[in-house]
Amino acid sequence: MLQIDHLYFSYTGKPPWLLEDISLKVPRGAYISIVGNNGSGKSTLLKLILGFLHPVKGEILCHARRIGYVPQMPSRDHAFPITVAEVIHSYGKLLRLKSFSVKDTLSVTGMEDCAEELMGNLSGGQHQKVLIARALMGHPDLLILDEPSTGVDLSSQREIYGELSRLNKQQQLTVLAVEHNMEEAGRVSTGLYHIDEGRGHLCSVSHYIEEYIKKEGGHVQL
Repeated sequence: MLQIDHLYFSYTGKPPWLLEDISLKVPRGAYISIVGNNGSGKSTLLKLILGFLHPVKGEILCHARRIGYVPQMPSRDHAFPITVAEVIHSYGKLLRLKSFSVKDTLSVTGMEDCAEELMGNLSGGQHQKVLIARALMGHPDLLILDEPSTGVDLSSQREIYGELSRLNKQQQLTVLAVEHNMEEAGRVSTGLYHIDEGRGHLCSVSHYIEEYIKKEGGHVQL
């Protein structure tokens, strides 16, 4: 589905590299969470995969028919007055979908009853559910998310990750997500890609969680 080979990137186009010799293969049907400290380049890697940025060296090969994308939740202090239905309708037009139902689109994440609500009036969890429903329009085979649980209460987090896990397992939707929520990432991921000081490696969920607990002195309930 996705293959990254020996990728180098910095915003200046020269060393020191923010991302150095990054290689990652994401097979179809996998659920890979990208983890690491703040500022390690996780979100930058997503932007490179999506084509918003271009590598200085290396190659990104993506074989997805369509990619769905859920960005980090923006500040809603000055949210544009737009309804949930208008968000879905405008995105359907952008994708040039011949026919789609706002209600059916929102029903995937249980948000059909909020179609006429203003986006700025939604809770963090409701907002993310709308963005996930929007990203699933057109039936993508690769879903990319940037910290999907930021600003979301614990109950909504469980609902969101439960839905992502269901889509991954039942519909074979390939998922790639930048994560800081180690408890949920550990619960739903098939593998973790850890970026540290510009370099990355793929590791098993159990191994990374064990190392994470040792380092942080905390506890992760899986």
